[in-house]
Amino acid sequence: MGEIANTMKHVLLFLLSALLLFGCQSKSTPASTIQIKVSFTEAISPETKDGRLLLMMSDNESAEPRFQINDGLKSQLIYGMNVDGMKANEVKTFDSTIFGYPYASLSEVPPGEYQVQALLHVYETFDLATGHTVKLPMDNGEGQQWNRSPGNLYSKPFKIRVTENGIENLVNGSQEIQVVLDQVIPQIEEPEDTEWIKHVKLKSEKLSEFWGRDIYLGAHVLLPKGFKEHPEAKYPVMVFHGHFPSDFSGFRTTPPAPDLKPEYSARFDLEGYNVIQQQEAYDFYKRWNEPDFPRMLIIEIQHPTPYYDDSYAVNSASQGPYGDAITHELIPYIEKEFRGIGEGWSRFLYGGSTGGWEALAVQVKYPKEYNGCFAACPDPIDFRAYCLTNIYEDKNAYYYDSDHKKLEVPSHRDYLGQIQSTLRQGNHLELVLGDKSRSGQQWDIWEATYSPQGEDGYPVRLWDKMTGDIDHQVAEYWKENYDLKHILERDWDKLGEQLKGKIHIYCGDMDNYYLNNAVYLMEDFLEGTSDPYYEGEVLYGDRAEHCWNGDPDQPNAISRLRYNSMYVPKIMKRIAESAPKGADVTSWRYR
Repeated sequence: MGEIANTMKHVLLFLLSALLLFGCQSKSTPASTIQIKVSFTEAISPETKDGRLLLMMSDNESAEPRFQINDGLKSQLIYGMNVDGMKANEVKTFDSTIFGYPYASLSEVPPGEYQVQALLHVYETFDLATGHTVKLPMDNGEGQQWNRSPGNLYSKPFKIRVTENGIENLVNGSQEIQVVLDQVIPQIEEPEDTEWIKHVKLKSEKLSEFWGRDIYLGAHVLLPKGFKEHPEAKYPVMVFHGHFPSDFSGFRTTPPAPDLKPEYSARFDLEGYNVIQQQEAYDFYKRWNEPDFPRMLIIEIQHPTPYYDDSYAVNSASQGPYGDAITHELIPYIEKEFRGIGEGWSRFLYGGSTGGWEALAVQVKYPKEYNGCFAACPDPIDFRAYCLTNIYEDKNAYYYDSDHKKLEVPSHRDYLGQIQSTLRQGNHLELVLGDKSRSGQQWDIWEATYSPQGEDGYPVRLWDKMTGDIDHQVAEYWKENYDLKHILERDWDKLGEQLKGKIHIYCGDMDNYYLNNAVYLMEDFLEGTSDPYYEGEVLYGDRAEHCWNGDPDQPNAISRLRYNSMYVPKIMKRIAESAPKGADVTSWRYR
Protein backbone atom coordinates (compact mmCIF):
# COMPACT_ATOMS: atom_id res chain seq x y z
CA MET A 1 0.00 0.00 0.00
CA GLY A 2 2.86 2.35 0.83
CA GLU A 3 4.49 1.80 -2.60
CA ILE A 4 1.15 2.33 -4.38
CA ALA A 5 0.53 5.49 -2.39
CA ASN A 6 3.98 6.84 -3.22
CA THR A 7 3.47 6.02 -6.91
CA MET A 8 0.11 7.80 -6.94
CA LYS A 9 1.68 10.75 -5.15
CA HIS A 10 4.42 11.09 -7.80
CA VAL A 11 1.86 10.83 -10.62
CA LEU A 12 -0.27 13.54 -9.06
CA LEU A 13 2.76 15.79 -8.54
CA PHE A 14 3.79 15.27 -12.18
CA LEU A 15 0.30 16.12 -13.44
CA LEU A 16 0.14 19.20 -11.20
CA SER A 17 3.55 20.38 -12.42
CA ALA A 18 2.50 19.87 -16.02
CA LEU A 19 -0.69 21.85 -15.49
CA LEU A 20 1.22 24.67 -13.80
CA LEU A 21 3.77 24.73 -16.60
CA PHE A 22 1.03 24.74 -19.22
CA GLY A 23 -0.78 27.50 -17.35
CA CYS A 24 2.34 29.66 -17.17
CA GLN A 25 3.09 29.19 -20.86
CA SER A 26 -0.43 30.09 -21.92
CA LYS A 27 -0.15 33.50 -20.27
CA SER A 28 2.75 34.63 -22.46
CA THR A 29 2.66 35.23 -26.18
CA PRO A 30 4.28 32.43 -28.21
CA ALA A 31 7.58 33.76 -29.55
CA SER A 32 6.91 32.48 -33.06
CA THR A 33 3.69 34.52 -33.37
CA ILE A 34 5.28 37.93 -32.74
CA GLN A 35 6.49 39.25 -36.06
CA ILE A 36 6.20 42.83 -37.24
CA LYS A 37 7.38 43.72 -40.72
CA VAL A 38 8.73 47.18 -41.56
CA SER A 39 9.49 48.82 -44.91
CA PHE A 40 9.56 52.26 -46.50
CA THR A 41 7.97 53.44 -49.70
CA GLU A 42 9.79 54.50 -52.84
CA ALA A 43 7.74 57.69 -52.83
CA ILE A 44 9.28 58.73 -49.52
CA SER A 45 12.82 57.74 -50.53
CA PRO A 46 13.95 56.13 -53.78
CA GLU A 47 17.49 55.95 -52.38
CA THR A 48 18.92 53.16 -50.24
CA LYS A 49 19.33 53.98 -46.55
CA ASP A 50 21.75 53.14 -43.77
CA GLY A 51 20.74 53.61 -40.17
CA ARG A 52 19.04 52.30 -37.07
CA LEU A 53 15.56 50.93 -37.65
CA LEU A 54 13.40 51.31 -34.54
CA LEU A 55 10.07 49.69 -33.72
CA MET A 56 8.03 51.22 -30.89
CA MET A 57 4.86 50.25 -29.04
CA SER A 58 2.88 52.21 -26.46
CA ASP A 59 -0.10 51.19 -24.36
CA ASN A 60 -1.61 54.69 -24.44
CA GLU A 61 -2.35 57.45 -26.93
CA SER A 62 -1.06 60.43 -24.93
CA ALA A 63 1.60 60.96 -27.64
CA GLU A 64 3.16 59.12 -30.55
CA PRO A 65 5.24 56.16 -29.36
CA ARG A 66 8.45 57.83 -30.58
CA PHE A 67 7.91 60.56 -27.98
CA GLN A 68 7.30 58.11 -25.11
CA ILE A 69 10.67 56.35 -25.02
CA ASN A 70 12.83 57.26 -22.03
CA ASP A 71 14.72 55.89 -19.03
CA GLY A 72 11.92 56.56 -16.54
CA LEU A 73 9.11 54.53 -15.02
CA LYS A 74 6.64 55.51 -17.74
CA SER A 75 8.76 54.48 -20.71
CA GLN A 76 7.08 52.53 -23.49
CA LEU A 77 8.53 49.71 -25.62
CA ILE A 78 11.26 49.89 -28.27
CA TYR A 79 13.28 47.45 -30.41
CA GLY A 80 16.14 48.24 -32.77
CA MET A 81 18.30 46.83 -35.58
CA ASN A 82 20.96 48.18 -37.94
CA VAL A 83 20.20 48.41 -41.64
CA ASP A 84 22.77 48.86 -44.38
CA GLY A 85 21.70 49.77 -47.89
CA MET A 86 18.03 49.18 -47.14
CA LYS A 87 15.97 49.60 -50.30
CA ALA A 88 12.47 50.94 -50.83
CA ASN A 89 9.85 48.21 -50.27
CA GLU A 90 12.47 45.92 -48.73
CA VAL A 91 10.98 44.25 -45.66
CA LYS A 92 12.77 44.01 -42.32
CA THR A 93 11.21 41.72 -39.73
CA PHE A 94 11.14 42.34 -36.00
CA ASP A 95 10.70 39.09 -34.09
CA SER A 96 11.62 37.62 -30.73
CA THR A 97 15.35 37.61 -31.60
CA ILE A 98 15.59 41.43 -31.83
CA PHE A 99 16.80 43.05 -28.62
CA GLY A 100 14.48 45.55 -26.97
CA TYR A 101 13.69 47.66 -23.92
CA PRO A 102 12.21 47.40 -21.34
CA TYR A 103 11.23 43.89 -22.50
CA ALA A 104 14.31 42.27 -24.02
CA SER A 105 12.20 40.24 -26.46
CA LEU A 106 8.89 40.77 -28.24
CA SER A 107 7.85 37.39 -26.82
CA GLU A 108 7.76 39.03 -23.37
CA VAL A 109 5.26 41.75 -24.34
CA PRO A 110 2.14 41.41 -22.16
CA PRO A 111 -1.22 40.89 -23.89
CA GLY A 112 -3.06 44.13 -24.56
CA GLU A 113 -3.72 46.88 -27.08
CA TYR A 114 -0.82 49.01 -28.30
CA GLN A 115 -0.03 51.81 -30.68
CA VAL A 116 2.74 50.66 -33.00
CA GLN A 117 5.15 52.92 -34.90
CA ALA A 118 8.49 52.58 -36.67
CA LEU A 119 11.26 55.07 -37.44
CA LEU A 120 14.50 54.94 -39.40
CA HIS A 121 17.26 57.01 -37.83
CA VAL A 122 19.35 57.70 -40.93
CA TYR A 123 23.15 57.30 -40.86
CA GLU A 124 25.65 58.98 -43.18
CA THR A 125 29.14 57.81 -44.12
CA PHE A 126 32.18 59.71 -42.80
CA ASP A 127 35.73 59.18 -44.06
CA LEU A 128 37.75 60.34 -41.08
CA ALA A 129 41.22 61.86 -41.11
CA THR A 130 42.29 58.89 -38.97
CA GLY A 131 41.76 56.61 -41.98
CA HIS A 132 38.59 55.05 -40.64
CA THR A 133 35.18 54.99 -42.29
CA VAL A 134 32.19 55.18 -39.95
CA LYS A 135 28.43 55.46 -40.29
CA LEU A 136 26.76 57.94 -37.96
CA PRO A 137 23.70 60.20 -37.76
CA MET A 138 24.51 63.73 -38.88
CA ASP A 139 22.89 66.46 -36.84
CA ASN A 140 20.30 68.26 -38.96
CA GLY A 141 19.64 71.31 -36.85
CA GLU A 142 17.63 69.59 -34.11
CA GLY A 143 20.45 68.85 -31.68
CA GLN A 144 20.88 65.13 -32.36
CA GLN A 145 17.39 63.94 -31.36
CA TRP A 146 16.55 60.64 -33.09
CA ASN A 147 12.77 61.03 -32.73
CA ARG A 148 12.62 64.43 -34.45
CA SER A 149 15.72 64.66 -36.64
CA PRO A 150 14.94 66.10 -40.10
CA GLY A 151 15.28 63.51 -42.84
CA ASN A 152 14.39 60.54 -40.64
CA LEU A 153 11.61 58.32 -41.99
CA TYR A 154 8.70 57.25 -39.82
CA SER A 155 5.20 55.80 -39.87
CA LYS A 156 1.95 57.07 -38.45
CA PRO A 157 0.89 55.06 -35.38
CA PHE A 158 -1.91 52.51 -35.59
CA LYS A 159 -3.38 50.09 -33.08
CA ILE A 160 -2.62 46.40 -32.68
CA ARG A 161 -3.65 43.79 -30.15
CA VAL A 162 -1.26 41.32 -28.61
CA THR A 163 -3.05 38.20 -27.33
CA GLU A 164 -2.03 34.91 -25.76
CA ASN A 165 -2.21 33.35 -29.21
CA GLY A 166 -0.73 35.96 -31.48
CA ILE A 167 -1.02 39.51 -32.78
CA GLU A 168 -3.72 41.37 -34.69
CA ASN A 169 -3.99 44.64 -36.64
CA LEU A 170 -7.01 46.41 -35.12
CA VAL A 171 -7.38 48.62 -38.20
CA ASN A 172 -7.97 45.87 -40.77
CA GLY A 173 -8.14 42.69 -38.70
CA SER A 174 -5.07 41.15 -40.33
CA GLN A 175 -2.88 38.72 -38.40
CA GLU A 176 0.15 40.03 -40.33
CA ILE A 177 1.45 43.34 -39.00
CA GLN A 178 3.06 45.53 -41.66
CA VAL A 179 4.41 48.96 -40.75
CA VAL A 180 5.21 51.28 -43.65
CA LEU A 181 7.45 54.33 -43.25
CA ASP A 182 5.70 56.89 -45.43
CA GLN A 183 6.49 60.10 -43.54
CA VAL A 184 9.67 62.17 -43.39
CA ILE A 185 10.55 64.62 -40.62
CA PRO A 186 10.75 68.12 -42.17
CA GLN A 187 13.64 70.55 -42.03
CA ILE A 188 13.89 73.03 -39.17
CA GLU A 189 13.83 76.75 -39.83
CA GLU A 190 16.82 78.56 -38.40
CA PRO A 191 16.11 81.44 -36.00
CA GLU A 192 16.24 84.98 -37.34
CA ASP A 193 18.39 87.77 -35.97
CA THR A 194 16.75 90.35 -33.73
CA GLU A 195 17.86 93.67 -32.30
CA TRP A 196 19.32 91.86 -29.30
CA ILE A 197 20.21 88.35 -30.47
CA LYS A 198 22.50 87.54 -33.37
CA HIS A 199 23.13 84.09 -34.80
CA VAL A 200 26.54 82.92 -35.96
CA LYS A 201 27.48 79.96 -38.14
CA LEU A 202 31.16 79.28 -38.78
CA LYS A 203 32.82 76.55 -40.80
CA SER A 204 35.52 74.99 -38.65
CA GLU A 205 38.66 74.15 -40.59
CA LYS A 206 39.90 71.92 -37.78
CA LEU A 207 36.71 69.87 -37.57
CA SER A 208 36.16 69.73 -41.31
CA GLU A 209 39.60 68.21 -41.75
CA PHE A 210 38.91 65.57 -39.08
CA TRP A 211 35.45 64.55 -40.34
CA GLY A 212 36.27 64.69 -44.06
CA ARG A 213 33.40 67.10 -44.82
CA ASP A 214 32.33 70.64 -43.94
CA ILE A 215 31.51 70.92 -40.23
CA TYR A 216 30.01 74.08 -38.77
CA LEU A 217 29.89 75.54 -35.30
CA GLY A 218 27.11 77.89 -34.28
CA ALA A 219 26.32 80.39 -31.57
CA HIS A 220 23.57 82.70 -30.33
CA VAL A 221 25.00 86.01 -29.16
CA LEU A 222 23.14 88.35 -26.80
CA LEU A 223 24.26 91.94 -27.37
CA PRO A 224 24.50 94.45 -24.53
CA LYS A 225 22.38 97.55 -24.17
CA GLY A 226 23.95 100.41 -26.13
CA PHE A 227 25.91 98.18 -28.51
CA LYS A 228 25.22 100.39 -31.54
CA GLU A 229 25.45 103.66 -29.63
CA HIS A 230 28.91 102.85 -28.23
CA PRO A 231 31.13 101.70 -31.11
CA GLU A 232 34.21 102.47 -29.00
CA ALA A 233 33.28 99.82 -26.43
CA LYS A 234 34.79 96.35 -26.29
CA TYR A 235 33.18 93.75 -24.11
CA PRO A 236 33.93 90.86 -21.76
CA VAL A 237 32.41 87.54 -22.79
CA MET A 238 30.31 85.04 -20.84
CA VAL A 239 30.22 81.61 -22.53
CA PHE A 240 27.24 79.46 -21.52
CA HIS A 241 27.84 75.74 -22.06
CA GLY A 242 25.14 73.10 -22.17
CA HIS A 243 22.93 71.02 -24.39
CA PHE A 244 22.10 72.14 -27.92
CA PRO A 245 20.25 75.48 -27.83
CA SER A 246 17.83 76.10 -30.70
CA ASP A 247 17.97 79.82 -29.89
CA PHE A 248 19.15 82.07 -27.08
CA SER A 249 17.17 81.01 -24.02
CA GLY A 250 15.81 82.96 -21.07
CA PHE A 251 15.54 86.36 -22.80
CA ARG A 252 12.17 87.89 -23.72
CA THR A 253 11.37 91.52 -24.54
CA THR A 254 7.67 91.28 -23.68
CA PRO A 255 5.72 90.03 -20.65
CA PRO A 256 4.21 86.53 -20.69
CA ALA A 257 1.62 86.07 -23.42
CA PRO A 258 -1.81 86.90 -21.91
CA ASP A 259 -3.45 83.92 -23.65
CA LEU A 260 -0.76 81.45 -22.57
CA LYS A 261 -2.40 78.36 -21.09
CA PRO A 262 -0.65 77.42 -17.82
CA GLU A 263 1.07 74.04 -17.91
CA TYR A 264 2.00 71.76 -15.04
CA SER A 265 5.65 70.80 -14.51
CA ALA A 266 5.94 67.28 -13.10
CA ARG A 267 9.65 67.78 -12.53
CA PHE A 268 9.10 70.70 -10.15
CA ASP A 269 5.50 69.97 -9.14
CA LEU A 270 4.51 73.48 -10.19
CA GLU A 271 1.39 74.70 -11.95
CA GLY A 272 1.92 77.26 -14.70
CA TYR A 273 5.66 76.69 -15.01
CA ASN A 274 5.60 77.85 -18.62
CA VAL A 275 4.24 81.20 -17.43
CA ILE A 276 6.97 81.40 -14.80
CA GLN A 277 9.60 80.75 -17.48
CA GLN A 278 8.33 83.57 -19.67
CA GLN A 279 8.15 85.94 -16.72
CA GLU A 280 11.72 85.12 -15.68
CA ALA A 281 12.89 85.69 -19.27
CA TYR A 282 11.16 89.07 -19.32
CA ASP A 283 12.60 89.97 -15.91
CA PHE A 284 16.09 89.21 -17.22
CA TYR A 285 15.49 91.50 -20.21
CA LYS A 286 14.56 94.31 -17.81
CA ARG A 287 17.60 93.58 -15.64
CA TRP A 288 19.83 93.51 -18.75
CA ASN A 289 18.75 97.08 -19.49
CA GLU A 290 19.20 98.54 -16.01
CA PRO A 291 21.90 101.21 -15.63
CA ASP A 292 23.98 99.22 -13.14
CA PHE A 293 24.06 95.96 -15.11
CA PRO A 294 27.51 95.37 -16.67
CA ARG A 295 27.66 95.55 -20.46
CA MET A 296 28.97 92.29 -21.89
CA LEU A 297 28.37 89.61 -24.52
CA ILE A 298 26.68 86.34 -23.61
CA ILE A 299 27.24 83.41 -25.96
CA GLU A 300 25.34 80.12 -26.19
CA ILE A 301 27.22 77.66 -28.39
CA GLN A 302 25.92 75.08 -30.86
CA HIS A 303 28.40 72.23 -31.30
CA PRO A 304 26.44 69.02 -31.95
CA THR A 305 28.38 66.01 -33.22
CA PRO A 306 27.28 62.80 -34.93
CA TYR A 307 27.35 61.25 -31.43
CA TYR A 308 25.40 63.74 -29.29
CA ASP A 309 23.74 67.14 -29.01
CA ASP A 310 27.08 68.66 -28.08
CA SER A 311 30.75 67.70 -28.16
CA TYR A 312 31.63 68.20 -24.48
CA ALA A 313 33.82 71.06 -25.74
CA VAL A 314 37.12 69.15 -25.57
CA ASN A 315 39.32 67.34 -28.07
CA SER A 316 38.68 63.60 -28.32
CA ALA A 317 39.84 60.65 -30.38
CA SER A 318 36.49 59.78 -31.94
CA GLN A 319 34.91 63.25 -32.21
CA GLY A 320 37.90 65.34 -33.17
CA PRO A 321 39.31 68.69 -31.98
CA TYR A 322 36.15 70.37 -30.72
CA GLY A 323 37.98 71.99 -27.82
CA ASP A 324 40.49 73.70 -30.10
CA ALA A 325 37.80 74.59 -32.63
CA ILE A 326 35.61 76.32 -30.05
CA THR A 327 38.40 78.08 -28.15
CA HIS A 328 40.66 79.01 -31.07
CA GLU A 329 38.20 79.42 -33.96
CA LEU A 330 34.64 80.17 -32.79
CA ILE A 331 35.23 82.38 -29.73
CA PRO A 332 37.81 84.64 -31.45
CA TYR A 333 35.52 84.94 -34.49
CA ILE A 334 32.60 86.07 -32.31
CA GLU A 335 34.81 88.51 -30.41
CA LYS A 336 35.99 90.02 -33.68
CA GLU A 337 32.45 90.31 -35.08
CA PHE A 338 30.90 91.81 -31.94
CA ARG A 339 33.80 93.73 -30.40
CA GLY A 340 34.79 91.35 -27.65
CA ILE A 341 37.96 92.28 -25.75
CA GLY A 342 39.53 89.07 -26.98
CA GLU A 343 41.85 88.31 -24.08
CA GLY A 344 41.80 85.47 -21.56
CA TRP A 345 41.13 87.68 -18.54
CA SER A 346 37.86 88.85 -20.13
CA ARG A 347 36.34 85.40 -20.85
CA PHE A 348 34.22 83.40 -18.41
CA LEU A 349 32.56 79.97 -18.54
CA TYR A 350 29.37 78.74 -16.91
CA GLY A 351 26.76 76.02 -17.25
CA GLY A 352 24.99 73.14 -15.55
CA SER A 353 25.10 69.35 -15.82
CA THR A 354 26.78 68.65 -19.18
CA GLY A 355 27.51 72.38 -19.29
CA GLY A 356 28.91 72.25 -15.78
CA TRP A 357 31.44 69.58 -16.77
CA GLU A 358 32.29 71.53 -19.91
CA ALA A 359 32.82 74.79 -18.03
CA LEU A 360 35.28 73.13 -15.65
CA ALA A 361 36.95 70.97 -18.29
CA VAL A 362 37.51 73.87 -20.69
CA GLN A 363 38.94 75.97 -17.86
CA VAL A 364 41.32 73.12 -16.94
CA LYS A 365 42.27 72.31 -20.55
CA TYR A 366 42.70 75.99 -21.53
CA PRO A 367 43.72 77.63 -18.24
CA LYS A 368 45.07 80.87 -19.74
CA GLU A 369 42.28 81.38 -22.26
CA TYR A 370 39.55 81.89 -19.64
CA ASN A 371 39.37 83.72 -16.31
CA GLY A 372 36.88 81.65 -14.35
CA CYS A 373 34.35 78.86 -14.50
CA PHE A 374 31.07 78.41 -12.66
CA ALA A 375 30.25 74.70 -12.87
CA ALA A 376 26.82 73.71 -11.60
CA CYS A 377 25.88 70.05 -10.99
CA PRO A 378 28.71 68.91 -13.29
CA ASP A 379 28.79 65.48 -14.89
CA PRO A 380 31.27 63.21 -13.06
CA ILE A 381 34.49 65.16 -12.45
CA ASP A 382 36.19 62.27 -10.60
CA PHE A 383 35.75 58.84 -12.15
CA ARG A 384 36.04 57.12 -8.79
CA ALA A 385 32.49 58.43 -8.55
CA TYR A 386 31.31 57.93 -12.12
CA CYS A 387 27.83 58.40 -10.70
CA LEU A 388 27.78 55.29 -8.45
CA THR A 389 30.59 53.40 -10.17
CA ASN A 390 34.32 53.46 -9.43
CA ILE A 391 35.60 52.63 -12.89
CA TYR A 392 39.10 51.88 -11.56
CA GLU A 393 38.17 49.38 -8.83
CA ASP A 394 34.71 48.00 -9.58
CA LYS A 395 34.57 44.90 -11.76
CA ASN A 396 31.03 45.45 -12.98
CA ALA A 397 29.06 48.65 -13.47
CA TYR A 398 25.55 47.17 -13.33
CA TYR A 399 25.71 45.14 -10.12
CA TYR A 400 27.20 45.62 -6.69
CA ASP A 401 29.98 43.20 -5.80
CA SER A 402 28.48 40.33 -3.78
CA ASP A 403 29.00 36.58 -3.57
CA HIS A 404 25.41 35.67 -2.82
CA LYS A 405 23.20 38.60 -3.78
CA LYS A 406 22.49 40.31 -7.13
CA LEU A 407 21.66 43.96 -6.54
CA GLU A 408 21.48 46.45 -9.40
CA VAL A 409 23.22 49.84 -9.24
CA PRO A 410 20.69 52.73 -9.37
CA SER A 411 21.10 55.55 -11.86
CA HIS A 412 18.34 58.02 -10.98
CA ARG A 413 16.64 59.03 -7.73
CA ASP A 414 14.49 61.83 -6.38
CA TYR A 415 15.31 63.97 -3.36
CA LEU A 416 13.83 61.35 -1.07
CA GLY A 417 16.00 58.62 -2.55
CA GLN A 418 13.22 56.94 -4.54
CA ILE A 419 14.71 55.10 -7.55
CA GLN A 420 13.36 55.53 -11.08
CA SER A 421 15.95 53.60 -13.09
CA THR A 422 19.08 51.49 -12.90
CA LEU A 423 22.39 51.68 -14.71
CA ARG A 424 21.72 48.44 -16.56
CA GLN A 425 18.31 49.59 -17.77
CA GLY A 426 19.59 52.92 -19.07
CA ASN A 427 22.46 51.30 -20.91
CA HIS A 428 20.23 48.65 -22.44
CA LEU A 429 17.92 51.37 -23.74
CA GLU A 430 20.95 53.00 -25.35
CA LEU A 431 21.95 49.67 -26.91
CA VAL A 432 18.51 49.44 -28.50
CA LEU A 433 18.78 52.98 -29.86
CA GLY A 434 22.20 52.35 -31.38
CA ASP A 435 25.28 50.14 -31.04
CA LYS A 436 28.90 51.37 -31.25
CA SER A 437 28.12 54.36 -28.95
CA ARG A 438 25.61 55.64 -31.53
CA SER A 439 22.51 56.00 -29.34
CA GLY A 440 22.90 59.77 -28.95
CA GLN A 441 22.36 59.33 -25.20
CA GLN A 442 24.30 60.06 -22.01
CA TRP A 443 26.46 56.99 -21.35
CA ASP A 444 27.39 56.71 -25.03
CA ILE A 445 28.52 60.32 -25.37
CA TRP A 446 30.79 59.90 -22.38
CA GLU A 447 32.38 56.98 -24.25
CA ALA A 448 32.52 58.93 -27.50
CA THR A 449 34.31 61.76 -25.68
CA TYR A 450 36.57 59.95 -23.20
CA SER A 451 37.47 56.64 -24.90
CA PRO A 452 40.28 55.87 -27.33
CA GLN A 453 39.26 55.20 -30.90
CA GLY A 454 38.89 51.52 -31.75
CA GLU A 455 40.22 49.67 -34.78
CA ASP A 456 36.81 50.03 -36.40
CA GLY A 457 36.84 53.82 -35.97
CA TYR A 458 34.23 53.89 -33.19
CA PRO A 459 34.88 54.59 -29.49
CA VAL A 460 36.14 51.66 -27.39
CA ARG A 461 33.61 50.53 -24.81
CA LEU A 462 34.37 51.27 -21.16
CA TRP A 463 32.23 48.29 -20.25
CA ASP A 464 30.38 45.51 -22.02
CA LYS A 465 27.03 47.09 -22.83
CA MET A 466 25.10 43.88 -22.17
CA THR A 467 26.83 42.62 -19.02
CA GLY A 468 28.39 45.74 -17.47
CA ASP A 469 31.87 44.18 -17.11
CA ILE A 470 34.43 47.03 -16.98
CA ASP A 471 37.54 47.24 -19.19
CA HIS A 472 40.11 48.70 -16.80
CA GLN A 473 42.60 49.40 -19.59
CA VAL A 474 40.06 51.79 -21.11
CA ALA A 475 39.43 53.22 -17.63
CA GLU A 476 43.12 54.14 -17.36
CA TYR A 477 42.88 56.03 -20.66
CA TRP A 478 39.90 57.94 -19.26
CA LYS A 479 41.84 58.70 -16.09
CA GLU A 480 44.85 60.23 -17.80
CA ASN A 481 42.88 62.30 -20.29
CA TYR A 482 39.48 63.28 -18.84
CA ASP A 483 39.33 62.60 -15.09
CA LEU A 484 39.39 66.27 -14.08
CA LYS A 485 40.22 65.70 -10.45
CA HIS A 486 43.09 63.35 -11.37
CA ILE A 487 44.42 65.83 -13.94
CA LEU A 488 44.33 68.69 -11.44
CA GLU A 489 46.04 66.62 -8.77
CA ARG A 490 48.65 65.28 -11.21
CA ASP A 491 49.45 68.68 -12.73
CA TRP A 492 48.75 71.13 -9.89
CA ASP A 493 52.39 72.22 -9.82
CA LYS A 494 51.91 73.48 -13.40
CA LEU A 495 48.21 74.45 -13.35
CA GLY A 496 47.81 75.85 -9.85
CA GLU A 497 48.96 79.41 -10.50
CA GLN A 498 46.99 79.56 -13.75
CA LEU A 499 43.76 78.35 -12.10
CA LYS A 500 43.91 80.16 -8.78
CA GLY A 501 40.61 81.91 -8.11
CA LYS A 502 38.99 80.45 -11.23
CA ILE A 503 37.21 77.29 -10.04
CA HIS A 504 33.67 77.51 -8.62
CA ILE A 505 31.51 74.36 -8.27
CA TYR A 506 27.89 74.01 -7.10
CA CYS A 507 25.81 70.87 -6.58
CA GLY A 508 22.73 69.67 -4.75
CA ASP A 509 23.46 67.01 -2.15
CA MET A 510 20.56 64.95 -3.49
CA ASP A 511 21.48 65.27 -7.15
CA ASN A 512 19.24 62.91 -9.14
CA TYR A 513 22.25 61.30 -10.84
CA TYR A 514 24.50 61.14 -7.75
CA LEU A 515 26.81 63.77 -9.24
CA ASN A 516 27.46 65.22 -5.79
CA ASN A 517 29.63 62.19 -4.98
CA ALA A 518 32.34 63.26 -7.43
CA VAL A 519 32.06 66.87 -6.25
CA TYR A 520 32.85 65.73 -2.69
CA LEU A 521 36.04 64.07 -3.94
CA MET A 522 37.01 67.16 -5.94
CA GLU A 523 36.37 69.38 -2.94
CA ASP A 524 38.65 67.21 -0.78
CA PHE A 525 41.46 67.81 -3.25
CA LEU A 526 40.83 71.52 -3.82
CA GLU A 527 40.58 72.36 -0.14
CA GLY A 528 43.87 70.56 0.43
CA THR A 529 45.79 72.50 -2.23
CA SER A 530 48.71 74.71 -1.35
CA ASP A 531 51.41 76.57 -3.27
CA PRO A 532 48.90 77.83 -4.33
CA TYR A 533 45.57 77.33 -2.59
CA TYR A 534 42.85 77.20 -5.25
CA GLU A 535 40.97 80.26 -3.88
CA GLY A 536 37.61 79.26 -5.35
CA GLU A 537 34.47 77.78 -3.84
CA VAL A 538 32.49 74.53 -3.66
CA LEU A 539 28.92 74.85 -2.37
CA TYR A 540 26.05 72.39 -1.83
CA GLY A 541 22.29 72.77 -1.83
CA ASP A 542 20.57 70.99 1.05
CA ARG A 543 18.23 68.31 -0.34
CA ALA A 544 18.56 70.02 -3.74
CA GLU A 545 18.17 67.89 -6.85
CA HIS A 546 19.71 68.24 -10.29
CA CYS A 547 20.63 70.97 -11.28
CA TRP A 548 21.33 73.23 -8.27
CA ASN A 549 23.55 76.14 -9.29
CA GLY A 550 24.53 77.92 -6.12
CA ASP A 551 21.52 80.06 -5.27
CA PRO A 552 20.78 79.62 -1.53
CA ASP A 553 17.55 81.62 -1.63
CA GLN A 554 15.55 80.19 -4.54
CA PRO A 555 14.42 76.65 -5.40
CA ASN A 556 15.80 74.84 -8.42
CA ALA A 557 12.75 75.68 -10.49
CA ILE A 558 13.60 79.39 -10.29
CA SER A 559 17.39 79.49 -9.96
CA ARG A 560 17.89 77.36 -13.10
CA LEU A 561 16.21 80.20 -15.04
CA ARG A 562 18.73 82.77 -13.76
CA TYR A 563 22.03 81.39 -15.03
CA ASN A 564 22.62 84.44 -17.23
CA SER A 565 22.65 86.85 -14.32
CA MET A 566 23.47 85.04 -11.09
CA TYR A 567 27.25 84.77 -11.61
CA VAL A 568 27.68 88.32 -12.89
CA PRO A 569 28.61 89.86 -9.49
CA LYS A 570 31.31 87.21 -9.03
CA ILE A 571 32.60 87.84 -12.54
CA MET A 572 32.83 91.59 -11.89
CA LYS A 573 34.74 90.91 -8.67
CA ARG A 574 37.09 88.58 -10.52
CA ILE A 575 37.76 91.19 -13.23
CA ALA A 576 38.50 93.83 -10.61
CA GLU A 577 41.01 91.53 -8.92
CA SER A 578 42.70 90.00 -11.94
CA ALA A 579 42.57 92.30 -15.00
CA PRO A 580 46.15 93.02 -16.05
CA LYS A 581 47.59 96.49 -15.84
CA GLY A 582 46.46 98.63 -18.77
CA ALA A 583 43.50 96.34 -19.58
CA ASP A 584 40.29 97.89 -20.91
CA VAL A 585 38.02 97.91 -17.88
CA THR A 586 36.20 101.15 -18.72
CA SER A 587 34.93 101.30 -22.32
CA TRP A 588 32.16 98.78 -21.56
CA ARG A 589 31.07 100.34 -18.26
CA TYR A 590 28.73 102.95 -19.73
CA ARG A 591 25.23 103.33 -18.30
